[in-house]
Amino acid sequence: MRTTPLLDIARDGAAHHPAAAIPLLPTLHQLAADLPQERAGLRFHRHPALAGLLAAGPVHAIAVHHLGAQAQPVRAILFDKTPSTNWSLGWHQDRTIAVQACADVPGYGPWSIKQGIQHVEPPFAVTAAMLTLRVHLDDTPADNAPLLIAPGSHRLGRIAEDAIGATVERCGSIACLARAGDVWSYATPILHASAAARGHRRRRVLQVDYAAHALPPPLEWLGI
Repeated sequence: MRTTPLLDIARDGAAHHPAAAIPLLPTLHQLAADLPQERAGLRFHRHPALAGLLAAGPVHAIAVHHLGAQAQPVRAILFDKTPSTNWSLGWHQDRTIAVQACADVPGYGPWSIKQGIQHVEPPFAVTAAMLTLRVHLDDTPADNAPLLIAPGSHRLGRIAEDAIGATVERCGSIACLARAGDVWSYATPILHASAAARGHRRRRVLQVDYAAHALPPPLEWLGI
């Protein structure tokens, strides 16, 4: 496996934490085996096994390091690329958050439902203050669809759709290679993408968004 250049989350918007989640792999593998199979992405809410894994322990410690002691997991999705559920994802920013219920709050919208969960696009400052962690359940070399990031793009604010291509060309791109048990952290609004996996390997990633601030009432984070 090729190595990824050493990145700094403040400067580049991402950081690599090798082997940080190794102690969690047996539990995560069992959790993944117990879930519906052949689903590209599964969003979690009130899953009994996740709270203990993500609200304390080594993954939570990474979030606390970057966001402070108030960091809490606010959304979790398991991505599972297999030969039968394989896809690519173009360059984009993550712009929506998961909340408990819809509410009329200035600056929040449009609203959407994903897998029965209420989502909304908040003011950019909300996502700019968040952190996303990707916990790798499988090795992710260059041919197994690693996350691609545009370093430094997290500092450019909300990027218009028609400016994304030029922004990636200016910032360049880096593949976030990983081994099973590695964690990647990145600033939630960074431009990122993913190619389809090649070959017949599996690529499972537990993606967790963390925040250290409350939403304006009556909005509440969905949580895990």
